[in-house]
Amino acid sequence: MDNPQDTQKKYQDYIDKKSPNSPILKNCFNAFWVGGLICVIGELISQFCKFKGLDIQTSGTIVSIILIGISAFLTGLNIFNKIGKFAGAGSLIPITGFANSIVSPAMEYKSEGYVMGVGAKMFTVAGPVLVYGISSSIVVGIIYFIFK
Repeated sequence: MDNPQDTQKKYQDYIDKKSPNSPILKNCFNAFWVGGLICVIGELISQFCKFKGLDIQTSGTIVSIILIGISAFLTGLNIFNKIGKFAGAGSLIPITGFANSIVSPAMEYKSEGYVMGVGAKMFTVAGPVLVYGISSSIVVGIIYFIFK
């Protein structure tokens, strides 16, 4: 009977042989330029808003809304998922990843109806992030208020 450590070593060797190596440099480069392109698009929208006479805060809000809308639309067309597979975290780190995390579960459960499918499942991925973010901001705000 084999020693459990030998069996584990053999299994790990088998996994290493069967698993393809990830092209790390290529993946990092793709993430960098796609994420940068998303940011450039956001900056172009921001500059256009400023050119039209809007202040910085309003321009930032408009940029967020437009990028979220584009990301949600591309997710609905199943294009954003292809971009995500190509660019990895480069497409998910900016605000576009947030929109994708909301729309993807909603699209997946569309067949269950708009209330119990789309409405109930829309926040399955982003919901915990939102709850944690809002809760932690309240706690930090209270601490800031007390020690101010």
